[in-house]
Amino acid sequence: MRTQSDCIFCKIVADEIGSIPVFEDDHTLAFMDINPVARGHTLIVPKQHWQNLYEMPDEHLGYVSASAKRIAVAVKFALNPDGVSLIQANGQGASQSVLHFHMHIVPRTMGDELKINWQLRPGDLDEIREVAAQLAAAVEPVL
Repeated sequence: MRTQSDCIFCKIVADEIGSIPVFEDDHTLAFMDINPVARGHTLIVPKQHWQNLYEMPDEHLGYVSASAKRIAVAVKFALNPDGVSLIQANGQGASQSVLHFHMHIVPRTMGDELKINWQLRPGDLDEIREVAAQLAAAVEPVL
């Protein structure tokens, strides 16, 4: 498996660093963002390390996309937002803060005025755990 020893997401996948998981399959891991821009902000990463979209094989992009859809549906069901944004950035110019491919699933509300380049602000971990449990319960099982 492709990993990078200094990558925080590789360490989360390897369970060397704790996370608040929502969903996991053979190829991806979805967990709560601990600096959420919205209630229910979730990250999806491939279990193997690719720095960005340009490096990742199409097959693995498909795995992440399928998991992103599964989590977006769970967010819609569990949290009933006005909408859901799927955000994926490549490179520092796009504000990719962790150089391991990842996708943000962000519940949206009308008028939230969320900017793509948001500032990181620690969230309430108890609420993040509560939302993680809601989303995990709403994720469709892998067929």
